[in-house]
Amino acid sequence: MSQENPDELLARTIAFVNEHLQTYLSSGGTRGHIMDMSHVGVPYPLPTLLLQTRGRHSGQARTVPLIYGCVGGEWVVIASKGGAPEHPAWYLNLAAEPQVVFQVGTQAFSGTARVAEGEERAWLWDYMQRHYPPYRDYQVSAGARSIPVVLLRAEHEAPVLGAAD
Repeated sequence: MSQENPDELLARTIAFVNEHLQTYLSSGGTRGHIMDMSHVGVPYPLPTLLLQTRGRHSGQARTVPLIYGCVGGEWVVIASKGGAPEHPAWYLNLAAEPQVVFQVGTQAFSGTARVAEGEERAWLWDYMQRHYPPYRDYQVSAGARSIPVVLLRAEHEAPVLGAAD
């Protein structure tokens, strides 16, 4: 049996994430909230939310599915980009404009994103590594880049995101 090369794995992962996103969007959140990650060795399903930011250059709405945790009334997401040496575009977008829309299952909210720092970041990073162990490897792969831990605070209910968003 041949081992999958990194380019094949990346292509398969991108296709999986895109399919997952379309399922989440087209169902209004009734499907897609819980994601099967067994293809990357996680033996249990993980909750995912949809995060919509505005492109910092284009102004276009950009939506991504992200694994999340909940702490103290905020949703926690990790800007890992799979351990890449650069930040994901969604993180750069919310760093430029922290007003976001996010959807958890069938509930959507407008709110504000903030980056955890210091002891709060350290505690949340440990929490999320327990939630999704591959984050440990991502930090090693990211090299000198400190992977941001982002908190989302809901401020108002918002319309559920759709396939056109």
